[in-house]
Amino acid sequence: MLIQCTRKLLNELKIDPLPYSDEDPLFCWHANLITLNRRKSVALVNDKNRYVVVLYNLKAKDFKKLDEIIQEGIRKTFLAEHIKEEVVEEYMRKANGIIYAKTKDKFSVARMNKSCEVVGYGEDLLKDRSIFQTIVSRKTNRYFIGDGRGGYIRPSEEMFKDLQEFWGKPIFGSKAVKVKAKLELERHNVWRELIIPLNMTFREFHKALQIVFGWRDYHLHEFYIYSDEVYKNRDYKPVVQLVGNEEAFDVPTEIETKLERDIVLSEYIPYYRKLKYIYDFGANWQIYIDVEDVTENYELTHPVCLDGEGDAPPEDIDGETAYENFLKALENVKASQNFMVRIIAAARGYREFDIAIVNNELKWYCV
Repeated sequence: MLIQCTRKLLNELKIDPLPYSDEDPLFCWHANLITLNRRKSVALVNDKNRYVVVLYNLKAKDFKKLDEIIQEGIRKTFLAEHIKEEVVEEYMRKANGIIYAKTKDKFSVARMNKSCEVVGYGEDLLKDRSIFQTIVSRKTNRYFIGDGRGGYIRPSEEMFKDLQEFWGKPIFGSKAVKVKAKLELERHNVWRELIIPLNMTFREFHKALQIVFGWRDYHLHEFYIYSDEVYKNRDYKPVVQLVGNEEAFDVPTEIETKLERDIVLSEYIPYYRKLKYIYDFGANWQIYIDVEDVTENYELTHPVCLDGEGDAPPEDIDGETAYENFLKALENVKASQNFMVRIIAAARGYREFDIAIVNNELKWYCV
């Protein structure tokens, strides 16, 4: 594997680079020393497809073993993309260790710098305790960037195509479940049916639910997992509570509580087939989730919405009564020319359920 370093990074490594050699671009990466949250970090940018891997908060001791860290960073990021483990291991075997070289040319450096700019968009997602920033890497790779020919590409899509060609067969494959997620409302029938790969994390599942119900992740949320058909009975104790941020641990509870971020769905599903998802504790939107079926070999890396009905309340609507008033105001927009209501609705992301739009967002933004 050829790692072509900027002068800043070579100085940090204190090594003399080898002369540039012409290698397969899929196994060549440009590397730049960047600063994220005032901490030394490295961005690796693939020569063939502009795919980015982010290594964060590197100390002096880490630069002494950067070979190992680079290889582990690429491996972990590919696995976080839900690429089959055998594909990842074959890529690493074919890469055959690391050779450091100078940057190839000004064009390659310019492309790398553009990619490094995009990395900065994900600073709020950085995990302080980890060198391997798989979430930031995956998020970065879903932004459109210029391809140098007047068009635009998504690096994640290009890398998946290249790995498919390298492997010669599908690079994704996992168990998946079909679930029905129903929003509890007295006067409206709002539900979505999805197929979800079980190698997703609960954080990604949260993102999927935000997308299919048209929300924008403005508020706190949590999952409850149940082992009994009577899980809607609020006196029944859940198996576990999964939360989205560490502040939730400050609230005392008798239920075992875990941080959802790195917990994979397969740790609990389909062994447990009943879940509840609560979003916006003020409005207290409750979604009951039933696992309906299991698929053994699902060849996509993202969820798909299969069906659905009804429009969910938009952000910052304080409960079902407020939602009813909101809908009445929308009905009167044409008659009263109340454009402010229309503007507020758009600002809160309110829209009619459109399965094509939802599936496009699930494909690219469920990270």
